[in-house]
Amino acid sequence: MTDTRPLALITGASSGIGHELARQFAHHGYDLVVNAEDEALESAAQYLRESGAEVRAVRADLRTGEGRFLLLDALDGLTVDVAVLNAGVGRGGAFVDTGLADDQEVIDLNVTAAVRLAKPLLRAMVARGAGRLAFTSSVASTMPGSFQPVYNASKSFVQSFAQALAEEVKHTGVAVTAFMPGPTDTAFFDRAGMAGDTRIGTMKKDDPAQVAEQAFEAIMAGETKAVTGSLKTKVQGLAGRVLPDGVKAAAHRRLAEPGTGKAPEQPS
Repeated sequence: MTDTRPLALITGASSGIGHELARQFAHHGYDLVVNAEDEALESAAQYLRESGAEVRAVRADLRTGEGRFLLLDALDGLTVDVAVLNAGVGRGGAFVDTGLADDQEVIDLNVTAAVRLAKPLLRAMVARGAGRLAFTSSVASTMPGSFQPVYNASKSFVQSFAQALAEEVKHTGVAVTAFMPGPTDTAFFDRAGMAGDTRIGTMKKDDPAQVAEQAFEAIMAGETKAVTGSLKTKVQGLAGRVLPDGVKAAAHRRLAEPGTGKAPEQPS
């Protein structure tokens, strides 16, 4: 990496919000370390290099201890000015029906990886008195996730964790941000098994480029939290702060329960 440009780390950067965030940082003069576990990472990195950024691609599965070690090893000797822990995974369906291994993968990536990566990154930033650490949270963090229970709970953890860290380091020169997208047009719902037969999977979703632009602005402004995306998502974020949990759980059921998706249109 160069000595003249700041460095940003983005996990989950091969597509979706993570890739759009990497584009934002490259556009604003950052070199990049980008991570994902899939083979699309290298083509995404090559695209980012066309902006003039120096880009190091680290293909590693952060659900595993080995993957987390590979990423941290790749950062050895580098000064990470901004780290965005964006990689995440979901799993839809009733808790009694989903596989325990699938539930554990959500915890391993969304919770365990966030904690294990945040520790060394934040320690280094606090030691030098500068840096920004950000987490991709979700408006889902504000509501009990009927038919998506482990995912929503994992994002509630991330949200609480990030806000606690922000308070701890607020006098150190380091800022911690949790940004909260709503349903976004990425591969998330396909991977979570929710794309075809749930209302949330079939509804119109936010543009990941818009989400990433707003997230970038919040991170650089040092905001503790920000709801990112469309006006509809921002309204959902406000509603999540005031509605009772029982009401939110019932509303989430109407969005995420299998069989709630729109029926395909029949030819006339």
